[in-house]
Amino acid sequence: MTQPYLLHALSPLHAGTGQSVDAIELPIARMRSTGIPFVPGSSIKGVLRDERRPPKLDPAEWAAVFGPDKADQDKPDKASDDHAGAIVLGDARLVLLPVRSFLGVFAWVTSPLWLILAKRDLEGVPDPDVPATVPSIDRIGARVASRQVNKNVYEDNGTLYLEDLDLPVAEDETLAAWGDFFAKRIAPVGHPDIFTKRFVVVDDETMTFLAETATQLDTRVRLDSGTRVVAKGALWTEECLPPESVLIGVIGADRSRRKETVLKPTEVIDKALPNRDTAFQFGGKATTGHGRCRLVRLGEVKE
Repeated sequence: MTQPYLLHALSPLHAGTGQSVDAIELPIARMRSTGIPFVPGSSIKGVLRDERRPPKLDPAEWAAVFGPDKADQDKPDKASDDHAGAIVLGDARLVLLPVRSFLGVFAWVTSPLWLILAKRDLEGVPDPDVPATVPSIDRIGARVASRQVNKNVYEDNGTLYLEDLDLPVAEDETLAAWGDFFAKRIAPVGHPDIFTKRFVVVDDETMTFLAETATQLDTRVRLDSGTRVVAKGALWTEECLPPESVLIGVIGADRSRRKETVLKPTEVIDKALPNRDTAFQFGGKATTGHGRCRLVRLGEVKE
């Protein structure tokens, strides 16, 4: 069974790759072929595994869902319990990037390619809100649902100002369905217009540029405990996805593989993530306020 989910960053999110030879010492993880930022599914599974530890879950059910503890597997009396977990968390791929805008403070930006990939993840979900079509942009530029809906993010002369970019804007009514779909799941309750007024689709090349340059960069230092000044060589730059970034992924589940613990795939997902909209701590730098995210299940499970 599979079920898509959204990962909505409420604070800066750093899912890193370790050291880098570039100017950014601690970059975020990006897919090698596309350059799209992502959060590894193994990291998300680790967060859920830790969050749902007993007594929140029965120990046998917890082991059935996430797999037994490695410490237990090394014990002779636990050898018969060695089995795989029943849940799989797919990587969460960026689908909406908040970008500074000359008007409206910021815009949630995506591209036709990113929406096509998101729509593939949403296939088969029994949700009437899933949009039927994806907009197309054949040259450098941007699309909005309508001048009336998006009047707060671009000038009357038909120009959108994102970061240092000036992009010509055209209207595309197919964006209204995507705006409504994300607004119901991302915007504060009772205020869907906060999202719909700022939802913009740009061409794929511009989106690639923004994904590389519109992320958050923080310069950090480490103080010497004795002198209370910056330690030698302890100056570095961290890259984060900015707050309000939205990523999409897929949860997979199978029946329990643990003897005497019977769980159907639907029960496995419900045990791992009982609430359809829950906030967790993801990624690194938690002590500096980073990594607070919502995990939102979409639609019903797909068998």
